[in-house]
Amino acid sequence: MERFEDEALISEMQSQLKSLRSRVTELELENARLSVRISNCRCRKIEESLEERPEHSALSGDISVEDIVQLTAGVSVVREDPSQEDRRDEKDIHRIGKEGTKTIDGLRKKKSKEETMGHDTGFMHHHARRYVALKIMYFGQRFHGFSSEGQMEPTVESEIFKALKQTKLLIGEKEDLRYSRCGRTDKGVSSVGQVVSLFLRSNIKDKGLLTNNEENAPKERREEIDYVRVLNRALPKDIRVIGWCPAPIDLHARFSCLSREYKYLFWRENLDILAMEIAGKKFIGEHDFRNFCKMDAMNVHNYRRNILSFEISSCNERSEDDQIWAVTIKGSSFLWHQVRCMVAVLFMIGQGLESPSVIDILLDTSRTPRKPQYAMAPELPLIFYSCEFRDLSFVCSLDAQKTWNEHLKHEFQTYRLKAAIFHTALLSCSSIMTDGSPFIYAKKKKAVQVPLMSRPTEPSYEERRAKLKSRT
Repeated sequence: MERFEDEALISEMQSQLKSLRSRVTELELENARLSVRISNCRCRKIEESLEERPEHSALSGDISVEDIVQLTAGVSVVREDPSQEDRRDEKDIHRIGKEGTKTIDGLRKKKSKEETMGHDTGFMHHHARRYVALKIMYFGQRFHGFSSEGQMEPTVESEIFKALKQTKLLIGEKEDLRYSRCGRTDKGVSSVGQVVSLFLRSNIKDKGLLTNNEENAPKERREEIDYVRVLNRALPKDIRVIGWCPAPIDLHARFSCLSREYKYLFWRENLDILAMEIAGKKFIGEHDFRNFCKMDAMNVHNYRRNILSFEISSCNERSEDDQIWAVTIKGSSFLWHQVRCMVAVLFMIGQGLESPSVIDILLDTSRTPRKPQYAMAPELPLIFYSCEFRDLSFVCSLDAQKTWNEHLKHEFQTYRLKAAIFHTALLSCSSIMTDGSPFIYAKKKKAVQVPLMSRPTEPSYEERRAKLKSRT
């Protein structure tokens, strides 16, 4: 695990070096632009002669790309002096001299259109930017996980970057953003507390304000782009940004995270909650969880993880004869599919198929070096609930909060309507299946439960590593 983290840090330092090189290039471009502006002064007489023609509109009537971006961000537009807006290059000046019928006003509008369509990437590079953390919630049913590194689409991450590009919040390429994410949730898994960090465009020009200073915080919130509101306008309905905050430049959403918390929802039915609680408490502390995960022998070499707390509690949501409960597990970090494997064994215990002592046996890897074969708990009820960072305080404007609250209420009402339809269908099917019609489904024979410790086992970590080495 230490080797994996070292490689990640080396990769992060290489990314920073590439970002610095990109900044040097930007400064060189800025120097070239200043040189062009100096040469523009030589053509001032041409401009003045064209502007004196009565058929030409005033420059103050133009709308710049920056104005459009600020309007999109939901902030007031402060117009600059027209002379400060002048960004014509030598090519435009020569074109004016050659084609007297083309006005400066028309050229500026054409160039503004090109910039808006993304043809002038240098324009965006000269905006102020700041390093921020975003808190994100999403319903994972239609996504192939959070990360876009796989081959399947859509992912939550790919949708977020589409929205970032659409709202013009990105400056530079992805490798220049110092982008990081707290967790990589799997296909179908939802979240109400995912955190990502990256550089985004900022409205604040004064670099001294781009800090976590509490004295400057109220002013920043008034003047800064409303990241929550802007992004939620562009995101699909099953993804919402619920907060943002300025982040220290050394923050890494994955490695700086102090703890992560997951919730797994389930109907209680006839489960023995007390037995599940007794078993779940055995997870607390630092243990080797190789028997409670999907092993990745290629990349992971340390399977010890620290579980900070475990709890089973009831939720408010209930049906006529049942109630939803939640398993809440908090840890410093988790392995691949760890929570779903832990919950699967807990369900066996809750059904009376296993004793709580089976947890002790599986955690003792010297006694049980090979994981017994068992199915993980389904992915849809799993929620990445929260992650903890030092000195990060997420904020959301009242306007943005009101908007996404209304959005969530609407989505909840839609969900309730769908649930009512399915409930009606269930009652209808029940009546059909009991009236003697030929569509009665035959009852399946109850599967014989094989005790965990009597089941076939998966290869051990050592066996997997030996197999990988033999391939190389």
